[in-house]
Amino acid sequence: MAAGLQGYEYRSECARTDFAAGEARGEARGEARGEAKSVLTVLDARGITVPAEIRERILGCDDLDQLQQWLRKALEVNRAADLLG
Repeated sequence: MAAGLQGYEYRSECARTDFAAGEARGEARGEARGEAKSVLTVLDARGITVPAEIRERILGCDDLDQLQQWLRKALEVNRAADLLG
């Protein structure tokens, strides 16, 4: 927490709600980023080259269900392009 803000309590319910919503969005983005990195790690471990445009698509995805599908598929595909197809 930033210096000087310890112990500070938001005075309005709106401010508390906005802060909590922002924190939840940040956590979701972090979780999606971790899943995306896992997909890339599996592909790398299997020796599969991932072109930049596919890497960007994977890292830019924030849909956890899609990322989990890609993670499972990363165990089976032989080319990165087959992952998205």
